[in-house]
Amino acid sequence: MSTTNCYHCGEDCANTPIDFDDKSFCCNGCKTVYEIFSTNNLSYYYDIQSAAGATPKIVEGKYDFLASESIVEKLTEFNDGAMQIVNLYIPHIHCSSCIWVLENLNKINPAVSNSQVDFPKKTVRITYASDITSLKDIVLLLAHIGYEPYISLDDYDQKKKSVNRSLLYKLGIAGFAFGNVMFLSFPEYFDLASNKTNGGEYWLNEYEGVFRWLMFTFSLPVVFYAGKDYFISAFKGLRSKILNIDVPIALGILVLFVRSTLEIIFDWGPGFFDSLTGLVFFLLLGKFFQQKTYSFLSFERDYKSYFPIAVTRILSNGKEETTQIYTIERGDRLLIRNEELIPVDGILINGNAKIDYSFVTGESEPVYKTSGDKIFAGGKQLNGAIEMDALKTVSQSYLTQLWSNAVFQEDKSSKFQTLTDSIGKRFTIFVLSVAFLSAGFWIYFDSSKALNVFTAVLIIACPCAIALASPFTLGNMLRIFGRKKFYLKDTQTIEQLAQIDTAIFDKTGTITTSKKSVATYEGMQLTEEEESLLKNTLRASNHPLSRILYDLLSEQNIETLDEFEEHIGKGIEGTLKDSRIKVGSANFVGKNQTEASESTAVHISTNEIYKGCFVFKNEYREGISELFNAMSKTIQLAILSGDNEGEKQRLEQLLPKLTPLYFNQKPSDKLQFIKSLQEQGKKVMMVGDGLNDAGALAQSNVGIAISENVNIFSPACDGILDATRFTELFSYIVASKKAIKIIKWSFILSLAYNVVGLYFAVTGQLEPVIAAILMPLSSVSVVAFTTVATNLLGKKLK
Repeated sequence: MSTTNCYHCGEDCANTPIDFDDKSFCCNGCKTVYEIFSTNNLSYYYDIQSAAGATPKIVEGKYDFLASESIVEKLTEFNDGAMQIVNLYIPHIHCSSCIWVLENLNKINPAVSNSQVDFPKKTVRITYASDITSLKDIVLLLAHIGYEPYISLDDYDQKKKSVNRSLLYKLGIAGFAFGNVMFLSFPEYFDLASNKTNGGEYWLNEYEGVFRWLMFTFSLPVVFYAGKDYFISAFKGLRSKILNIDVPIALGILVLFVRSTLEIIFDWGPGFFDSLTGLVFFLLLGKFFQQKTYSFLSFERDYKSYFPIAVTRILSNGKEETTQIYTIERGDRLLIRNEELIPVDGILINGNAKIDYSFVTGESEPVYKTSGDKIFAGGKQLNGAIEMDALKTVSQSYLTQLWSNAVFQEDKSSKFQTLTDSIGKRFTIFVLSVAFLSAGFWIYFDSSKALNVFTAVLIIACPCAIALASPFTLGNMLRIFGRKKFYLKDTQTIEQLAQIDTAIFDKTGTITTSKKSVATYEGMQLTEEEESLLKNTLRASNHPLSRILYDLLSEQNIETLDEFEEHIGKGIEGTLKDSRIKVGSANFVGKNQTEASESTAVHISTNEIYKGCFVFKNEYREGISELFNAMSKTIQLAILSGDNEGEKQRLEQLLPKLTPLYFNQKPSDKLQFIKSLQEQGKKVMMVGDGLNDAGALAQSNVGIAISENVNIFSPACDGILDATRFTELFSYIVASKKAIKIIKWSFILSLAYNVVGLYFAVTGQLEPVIAAILMPLSSVSVVAFTTVATNLLGKKLK
């Protein structure tokens, strides 16, 4: 009898299908979801992958507890009264259709402004207008369309993580079975059962069948539980007409199991159960290592290692100190300067807060806050300095998730990732071609060997080593770079770094250091009132020159400015009562400069009257000449500076000859410069201080922000380099190139094993002992090679 499957979920409709719109559904729930999708122009959901949905199961009143404000406050990551952000774990997320429909929730509920799926973690992060809809409405919507979220109020995060322990269970089962099957296979390896002693059959002959059926029993949970994800992935890939790397892996597992089972049923031999269980075990071991790598990179759990930024803490005696942000505790008073990110949730105490929450919500419209209002981590202060009391520690705050925010996700595709996909497709075609051609050859010459050869090729050519090479190599390199105070966003950044052929550097705060800079004042004497206004205006700015000058000036009483404004690339101005001060370039403060100054200077005017300037002698980082000379041999270099040409002669002495130097560059000029290089086919790395360079960092193929002692973290960057390791930058680029070579060498190593194995398989000589040795050995060798090679590479780094 023919069966009718549900158009939405794919389940059997039994004898009572519900027909609607020329389609069959198993229940009213699936029919309702289809209606919701079709009426909201989301029918493409079924085109991406057929029968991808789940039957919705709604229990009346189940989510009534979400009407409680205290519970909503606990579950949401951002909640300012008008907008809320929630991150929900949804177990049913499993394919591209799920991602597509969940990221288009705004078509069903217009109050949703953004929804972003994290596929590996099976979470969706939803931003919605809380004055129009509610968390309860959002959750009910998800449940109605078959994506019911998992919500637990008791230790929510830990409960959510426990759901993903299945990989550990699968690895344990595969390892247990692999060990036992190897033990049971020893008589077969050494052919003990056929040896005769004292004129009689060896006693193992009596138990040969028992051992083989025990091996079969151990293989069942390995194939149907531990290895099921490979079959699912391969099936979905084929259904979407994609030959991914899991297709030949699933094919190898299936053929191993079927042939081995047939061998013991018909007493043809012992089968390949040792190779089968070993293959699945080592594949899962690679996946487990990859998961551990991502866990290591979880900024919530290992935050202090990956954000070496600082914040200014105000002590009880009024003194200000710079401290690592992971030391912030509840109740600390913090100073947040202009253009600085708020590191933790807190209460605004002093100052005029004009906060840009686009890093958090994607909304660019700034929000104004007054004293006593709650402010949230991830916002950027746009209107001078403010003081706040911390309500949380950094590990609990929203800042830790900014780096992966969809707002900052550019299409910086990895060449190696494309190569991996290409290898998966080509390898599958190659293996199937060899299998069919070999089988055809043996059908013609010796038909008794044809089936054995066909299955042997599929068994021995499984690309498990290829699947392991990338996560082991790049994951280990991320860990090594982290120990060297070079913090990268993800493994793709390593691959992009290996392709860099052009490096662009900012000057102030990047190749110069504020630690040793000095300044001399030239001009009219400032009054006490003007000095106080200058000091408090500089206090609000985060520009490197402002910070230097602020530290050099004598102490003044701290006062909250009435107005503050920073003009990017020009200067700052502040107003207190009837006095206004401008600090910045000569043109900005109103001084006509007829010729280029021979030095870097910060000019000052009060109430439109020019007063004078502080002349700086830039202090360049130690070892900068050696770094640039080494880089110039293989990489094109350039300096883009917003300052004047005063340092041009000195820079020409420090840098390699003919290094292009560009001065008076606005942030938009830097971005366009990088864009023009990319249009010429260049792979560009931008190194800046993370302040005025945010656009250039985002535009470049790899954007590196230098971190010294200020809160300069920019979500637009791909990596953070501790300023003390600046001179090691080139060695990190070289290490990235070598890491890619390690991966390529591991491919060659894997290919060598496949060539040897295919020789035995194609010629009909594949014995169980050969398969048992070659298949696990290739995986172990690749893992050992990549681990040893990357560790040796790491030891060479300073």
